[in-house]
Amino acid sequence: MIDLDALWSAQTLVPLPVLLPLFAAGLTLALHRFANVQRTISVAALATTTVASGALMVAADSGPVVVDVGGWAAPVGIALVADRLAALMVTVSCVMLLCVLLYSLGQGIAEGEEPSDGMVAGAIPVAIFHPTYLVLAAGVANAFLSGDLFNLYVGFEILLAASSVLLTLGGTAERVRAGSVYIVVALLSSVLFLSAIALVYAATGTVNMAQLAERLPEVDPTVRLALQLLLLLAFGIKAAIFPLSAWLPDSYPTAPAPVTAVFAGLLTKVGVYSILRTQTLLFPDDAVVDRVLMVLALATMVVGILGAVAQNDVKRLLSFTLVSHIGFMLFGVALASEAGTAAAIFYVVHHISVQTALFLVVGLVEWRGGSTSLDRLGGLARLAPALAVLFFVPALNLAGIPPLSGFLGKVGLLTAGVEDGSGLAWVLVVGSVVTSLLTLYAVVKAWNKAFWQAAPPEIVADVPLPKGLVWPAGTLVALGVALTVVAGPLYGYAERAARTSMDGFTYVNAVFPDGADRGTGESVDVSADTEELP
Repeated sequence: MIDLDALWSAQTLVPLPVLLPLFAAGLTLALHRFANVQRTISVAALATTTVASGALMVAADSGPVVVDVGGWAAPVGIALVADRLAALMVTVSCVMLLCVLLYSLGQGIAEGEEPSDGMVAGAIPVAIFHPTYLVLAAGVANAFLSGDLFNLYVGFEILLAASSVLLTLGGTAERVRAGSVYIVVALLSSVLFLSAIALVYAATGTVNMAQLAERLPEVDPTVRLALQLLLLLAFGIKAAIFPLSAWLPDSYPTAPAPVTAVFAGLLTKVGVYSILRTQTLLFPDDAVVDRVLMVLALATMVVGILGAVAQNDVKRLLSFTLVSHIGFMLFGVALASEAGTAAAIFYVVHHISVQTALFLVVGLVEWRGGSTSLDRLGGLARLAPALAVLFFVPALNLAGIPPLSGFLGKVGLLTAGVEDGSGLAWVLVVGSVVTSLLTLYAVVKAWNKAFWQAAPPEIVADVPLPKGLVWPAGTLVALGVALTVVAGPLYGYAERAARTSMDGFTYVNAVFPDGADRGTGESVDVSADTEELP
């Protein structure tokens, strides 16, 4: 008899965010001649994955859920670890990926394509788009759930392969050029990451992160610092941290709106997550590196927002604000405190929803106005008032206007910086305030030019917005507002996630529940109090 309780256990949920999209990708590729079937499979797979990840997030709140892939126990086998941080990131990512997929389907219909013609999202072949998009979703989930460095590398490579295809779909010269730059930079990051993994294994004999948390403190400090810096360099490129961010503003704006939204809202956050995970679990309490990260956070904020202020194209403006606000997340990580880490986690969730929503709305602006250049737009507040609201709300949220979630996340970061009390922390507090004010200036300038100034003659009046585009974008805008409503419970979850991430023992004990390092059979010191706080 089938044990239903075992079948639907929390352990069963852990691999689903990876397996379901991969299985669906194979089906959509095999059924490439049936566009409607492909659409149904993609939506059903991501909807199911979203539900499963939400259930996993609830389960992980009681403690990390670990699955040894293939039945091979860690550290010999690959462990998927769904603690609070990983489960939260997977859930938010699935919601975003589902909304963007629905938007992409609506865009294909809005451009006059019949459901049977095999095209979607701006002349993107369905046969290519759906499998690639689902593989991207699987790669994101694999990166968040990975319990060892090499599997994290595999997740990055899945992202690289899928994102390279999505970025160059359509085959225009501009997209191929931008895609070439992206691929070269991503390959450089991958080479650095793989080299770091090889050196980590040479120094410790393992790549399992729980085991590394026990072994790295025993490594020579100079070697440990070199390993830490090499990993940060690889992840810094992925996260677009200054001065490793020059590739991003030129790569993202050329892609179709749904692809740009996914890239801007999610892919850089995988790099931020990797920095957060390794800094808290593998390299805690390194004051020198934390100070370096504070300097980089400030530079990323300031350089990014100055680039945004100088832009006259909405997509490029938002791309520079994306770089700038990565600095806020790095600020929280660099503080190396529970308060800073919790604020960074909350801010990542906020930024994924808001940045994705803004790029989808900009896709609507381009559809309605025919351009994303602020010199060629105008009058959209009168011609499309709903579109004006859809842009205005997440733009203010991005700038951190109270009482929206962006304001709450920034208050959390500023409070953590003040509590730190160091000179660099105070400089970052001031830099964060200045960056927020400049963000407000940049988005208000964009809103005034696109929506408030007189409409140019080429913009046709009385053209309704396609509902297939409006409601997915509106759903993400509403989600950004909903984060304000549920900010208390969400921030509490982020604080608990930060607590378990910072203590390290919870993660290690979940992977090795018998209290032993399975690679050597030696006992692990778990004498510290690991009782979960409410």
